[in-house]
This record gives sequence, structure tokens and C-alpha cells, in this order.
Amino acid sequence: MSTDFPTLAVRIVTALLDPVTAHDAGAHVADDELLDLSASAVERRVAMLRDASHALSEVDEDDLDTDDAVDHAMLTSVVDARLFRLTEIRDQEWDPLVHNPGPLLDALISREYAPAADRLTHLAARLAAVPDALATARAVLTDSPQLHVRTAIGQFAGVAALVRDQVPPLLATEPGLADKVEPARAAALSALGEFVDWLTARATDVGRDPRLGRRLWEAKLWHTLDTPLSAAEVDRRARANLDRVADALRETAAQLTGGPATDATVRAALADAAARRPDAGGIVETARAALREATAFVDQFELVSTMPDDPCVIREMPEYQRGVAAAYCDAPGPMEQANLPTLYAIAPPPADWTADRVESFYREYNDQMVRDLTVHEAMPGHYLQLAHARRYGGTTPVRAVFASGTFIEGWAVYAEELMADHGFGGLPVRLQQLKMQLRMTLNAIIDQAIHCDGMTEDDALALLADRGFQEEGEAVAKWRRALLTSTQLSTYFVGYSEIAALAAVRPADTDLRAWHDAMLAHGSPSPRHLHTLLATP
Repeated sequence: MSTDFPTLAVRIVTALLDPVTAHDAGAHVADDELLDLSASAVERRVAMLRDASHALSEVDEDDLDTDDAVDHAMLTSVVDARLFRLTEIRDQEWDPLVHNPGPLLDALISREYAPAADRLTHLAARLAAVPDALATARAVLTDSPQLHVRTAIGQFAGVAALVRDQVPPLLATEPGLADKVEPARAAALSALGEFVDWLTARATDVGRDPRLGRRLWEAKLWHTLDTPLSAAEVDRRARANLDRVADALRETAAQLTGGPATDATVRAALADAAARRPDAGGIVETARAALREATAFVDQFELVSTMPDDPCVIREMPEYQRGVAAAYCDAPGPMEQANLPTLYAIAPPPADWTADRVESFYREYNDQMVRDLTVHEAMPGHYLQLAHARRYGGTTPVRAVFASGTFIEGWAVYAEELMADHGFGGLPVRLQQLKMQLRMTLNAIIDQAIHCDGMTEDDALALLADRGFQEEGEAVAKWRRALLTSTQLSTYFVGYSEIAALAAVRPADTDLRAWHDAMLAHGSPSPRHLHTLLATP
């Protein structure tokens, strides 16, 4: 059976291409559907995953070549992780954010992968599916955490704004489709309004504790990271790294200011950087300038091959995506045939924040921090890494559809360090890069402490401010994110540690750009698989 693994892989990957997975991969096989999270659909999906798991277990891995063996291991991990989420985490039953149709609607509106008429036809079908999808959400959601409900209210209001404001301009290009689109749009807007009202009525309910607890969190961490490291070892390494990076930050601040290598000097240096900051109207342009600068720098120092034929567009984050992270990178999937740009989105602070908290947000995301953020999200971070990944072609579609968040985030953090090591932005950017290293290290510490050890909000904010030198707005946002995205915050530190270790074993006869290109030439597998693919010692 092992000789037929590519055939088996195609069959399993095809079965896994639900609307969200297909969208992420750039496969337009479910463009007229929304994800069905009804109890019966989940039951069918669980049965399919169990069948897939059994079939994969029958493959003799010893008969596979290296690439197919990696694909087999990756596909097995994906199937197991999805089974665990549906049967153990069961977040479709308590997290309203899981039911957000916004990304699947926006993909048809803003991504010009096909003529407007084709996208509008699919959009009409997805809009028509919104009322049933939200009725399903109301039927299956129980005991939702208050934080998740309040975040969802903002996101679903953003979806309504998307449908209300962004569909008409697209429809104006194909007015003959109005009889299909407009009734579906009206029904979707009505259902979205009712759903926001339904959520609002529950916004003051305490709901379940969003903390997973140690058993579930550690199991989810194992599936998320796909690494042999235990939770205890991740925490131990993170705390050691926290001390190392803090020392380097003090030394950098001393060099910048001429003062002693102390925390007070760090705060003085960061305060000076915070004084030069963008505002809501200028942060996107600041990032655009940083992208141009970073691209020229990567080429000048021959750090890694850039991809000039792959455009990157920087924009303000859509409302339906806000409330979790300050920025994200949304790249076209490897199966996408159209020449679509990568989107690098930056969120303004929430509208309900006080003026002081808004100011603290822009103090955190000052001009130099935006330069470092752009390295992470774009060049040579996510945008460039994912552009390389799209060019990988294997005997199975596994790496075209699935990717390791540990690898993706690890590369981006490593890219920050790489750029700073080569002098990008001088000491001012180095200061922010080290602060970001503290942040990602603390991410791993608080992720575990919050979900497993009962860390309080006050304790988390104090740790982030005292050891991470974070502004209040960033610290508050990180507390929210830790509760909303359990285990994801740990991918940065673990991924960085493993990617840095791979970079450190570069053969003596291989230059830096060639080694980095080799690291990026295999899709986005877990770092443990990349060791195998690169045949490192």
C-alpha cells in the first residue's frame, strides 16, 4: 500500500478541502459554500477523519522516499489535529468566532482571482448560505466565554459592514446579476443583524472559562507545534531566553543613550522611540515605506532571494478581522492560479478604546517598531517565505494545502533577528527587534501560565509591562489574544528556536542566501521535518 501513498494523499486531501481549507490553499473548489458546523456535518467530518487516520496508519513509511515520508507525517498530523479539535476542544460549540463568514465573503469581493461575474455568482450563493450558517451557530453555541462573545460582536458587525458597503461597488460592474445578488445580500444583512442582537443579549453572561486547563492545553500544544518538546521544556527554554534577550536589550539601550545597561535606560530609549510614531492615517504609509527599504536591504546584503514578481499590498485591517492581532499577512495559497497579491494588514486600535489607550498603541507601534513589524509580516518574513513556499512542487498536494504555523512564525521571528544582525535600521531597529524577541518569549510563558496555571489579568499585564517593557494597549491586547487563540502564541518562540538552530548548521561551503533559499524551498513543513529534508547533522 505504501507505493500508492500519493494516490491516497490526493484522496484524503480532497476530502479535507472544506471551504476554509480550500480558500487558504487557493483551491477554488468550494467557492459557493460556507463551512457547515452543524452537529450532523461535524459527525460526518469526524467519521471521515477516522477513516483517513486508519488508512494512513496502514502505509509502510520505510518504503517512502524522503519527500513522501514527510508528506505522510504532515498529513497524519493534520488529520489527528482536526480530530482532536472536533472531538476534544469542540470550539464550534462555544466559540462564536469560529462561525465568522467574513473571510470567505471577502475572498470573493477583494480577491480578483476570476472575472467579477464569476465571483458575484459564487458570492450570491455564499450570501444565501449566511442565514442557515448563523442559525446553525445559534443552535450549537452554548456557554460562550464573555470575551469571545464581545469580540464576535465587533467582528460580525464588521461582516455586516462588508456586505453592506463592499458588495454594491462590485455588483455595479455586473448589474445584470443584481436579481441574484441583491436578495441574498438583503437576507444575509438581516441574518447578521439578528445574530449581532443575539450575541449582544449574551454579552453580559459570564459564560465558560476560556482557559483550556492543563490537560487540553498541553494536548493542543502538541498538535499545534508538531515538535517533540514538552510544555515544561518550552517554558524552561522561554524563561532562559527571556533573561538572555533582556541583557542584550539593556546593552543596546546603553549604546543608544550612553547611559548604564539598566531597565531604566531601556525605558528611556523606548520612550524616545515612542515619541516618533505614526497615527491612524499614517501607519499604513509608514509600513509601505518600510517594505521598500527592507526589500532593498535584503537584496543589497544577499540575505535571501526576493520575489519581485509577487506583489505585496499593505492595507488597513478589515473590521471583521479585528480584535485578535495587530497585523497579519494573507498570502494567496499555493494552488492559486491567478496572480494575486499578498495582503499585509494592520489594525487600528479598537473604536471603544480611550484616548490614552489609543496613544499607548501608537507609542508601541512607533516608526521603528513598524519597520521591525514589516520585516516580520512582509520582507523577508511571512510575505517572502510564503512566496517561496508557493513554488514548491511535490508528488502529493499535502504541502500545497497544509502548512506549519510553527515554521511560518519561526521564520518571521528569525528574519527580524537576521535583518537586525546585518544592521537594518541600526540600533533603533535593533532595540525594537529585541523588544519583539522579549514579546514572543513572553508569549510562550503567558500562553501556558494563563491556560494551565490560572494567571490573572493583573499578573499578566504586570509581567508584560515589567519584563517586556510593553505599553498598556499592547499588553491588554495580548491578554485578550492569549485567551482567544490558545497555543498559537507559543508558535513564535518554539518556531524561532528551531529555525535559528537550522540556520546555525549551514554548511561551510554554502553562502547565506543559498542556505536560506534551501530552507524556504520545501513549502512550510514543521521544522523537525525540515531537518530531514535538508539532511542536517
